[in-house]
Amino acid sequence: MSSNENRIRAVVLAGGKGARLAPYTRLFPKPLMPIGDMPILEIMLRQMKRAGIRHVTLTVGYLGKMMHLFFQDGASLGMQIDYTEESHPLGTSGPLANVEGLDDTFLVTNGDVLTDIDLAELIAYHREQGAIATIATHKRKVNINLGVVELDKERTVVDYLEKPSIDYLVSMGLYVFEPRVLEYIPKDEYLDFPDLVKKLVAAGEKVSGYVFKGYWEDLGNPEDYARATADFEKDRSRFLPE
Repeated sequence: MSSNENRIRAVVLAGGKGARLAPYTRLFPKPLMPIGDMPILEIMLRQMKRAGIRHVTLTVGYLGKMMHLFFQDGASLGMQIDYTEESHPLGTSGPLANVEGLDDTFLVTNGDVLTDIDLAELIAYHREQGAIATIATHKRKVNINLGVVELDKERTVVDYLEKPSIDYLVSMGLYVFEPRVLEYIPKDEYLDFPDLVKKLVAAGEKVSGYVFKGYWEDLGNPEDYARATADFEKDRSRFLPE
């Protein structure tokens, strides 16, 4: 492992309330939701360690003390874990302005992602692109269970599609950034990632997309959570290879 890899840090956005997974998340934060025999965030941290990441900052808010108690300083995982507190909601990119010492390329991730992506490969791709930011993306098919009518300007029907499906590239909740990105994030102000990306593009900055074709699931709702749990238990070594 190179010294350059050792400097890679990760920031995990773990301050949300996980409202779509209620009532589970009324008791504990979504990053502590169990997948098999361990919390989803522990799986992610072990994947980060395998990619050469040793220093992780958790941005916490809702039920943040529980994450402090569970992960403490990260020594049990052979990592350094520290925390920044959100006194009020800052969105999905605003918390980055409160993280000190982000002076090299760094990974940012949501705290509820189950994937078998190679994080080291994602970081290497980002560096090859020379981008200020790289978004990991995944293709998702959206099924529309209705007949879709297309009209022209005169409101004449020109096409009729029965229950079509549309493919989109969606964000996986995994990003790689250069430190300069912090110049676009005002301190203690609410800012979501879509708005940050738009600011970067408007400023002429290069934002790259990494298209990942492997496994990805976020714990967005009870159905996704149940599917992710079943997939992990069926093929644990896929996500946590020895």
